[in-house]
Amino acid sequence: MKKTFLFAALMLLASVMTFAQSSDEKAVAVAVEKLRAAIVSADEAELNKLTAPNLSYGHSNALLEDKKEFIRAIVSGESHFTKIDLSEQKITISGDVAMVRHNLMGDTHNKGKEPGVAKLGVFMVWQKVKGNWLLIGRQAFKLP
Repeated sequence: MKKTFLFAALMLLASVMTFAQSSDEKAVAVAVEKLRAAIVSADEAELNKLTAPNLSYGHSNALLEDKKEFIRAIVSGESHFTKIDLSEQKITISGDVAMVRHNLMGDTHNKGKEPGVAKLGVFMVWQKVKGNWLLIGRQAFKLP
């Protein structure tokens, strides 16, 4: 009887943990999509809402920005995506931290430059703060 109860309790715990993880994975995927849309639309309020105060945002050309610089560049058009498509996304949750990897294909038209195409690999780190997932780190690298 005790073995049956213990087995049932372990199965219940495993199913609760699986649900919580898949729930967090879904919430992170939603946050990533909101960030993608906010970058394309240059939505300053949404960018502020989705990023942590201590954001470290790395570009594929080795430029590193903090939150203020990242948002300023997007809103000013200095860094402007007209289209972003994400693929091969993988989300890994570890406590209150999520690691996200995906490929980014996008069309750019940065201020003062000709339109271009971005083909990048991206690694992001998100942290759950007061129930919200915030971007704390991002690094991009050029794909062949």
